[in-house]
Amino acid sequence: MSISVRIPPTLRAEVGGERQVNASGETVRAVIDDLVARFPGLANQLVENGDVAPFVNVYLEGEDVRTLPEGFDAPVAANQTVILLPAMAGGC
Repeated sequence: MSISVRIPPTLRAEVGGERQVNASGETVRAVIDDLVARFPGLANQLVENGDVAPFVNVYLEGEDVRTLPEGFDAPVAANQTVILLPAMAGGC
């Protein structure tokens, strides 16, 4: 099963500069686990204490995963898109 994962500019160096990569998994969490296994450099950006870091926003088909009843255990179907958006900090 192929899931498209959109990679923001801040993470592209970790995936060879790609804007989008394919991943596999039956849940959002499994998709992220697959990405981190294949691209270990993403772990520092996406994972904290063995789970998805709280500062990472993850969307499934445009909907914030944290608002779904299943959260990161929400099922993902073939051809769906997951979008990763680590929060940006800064300002005055």
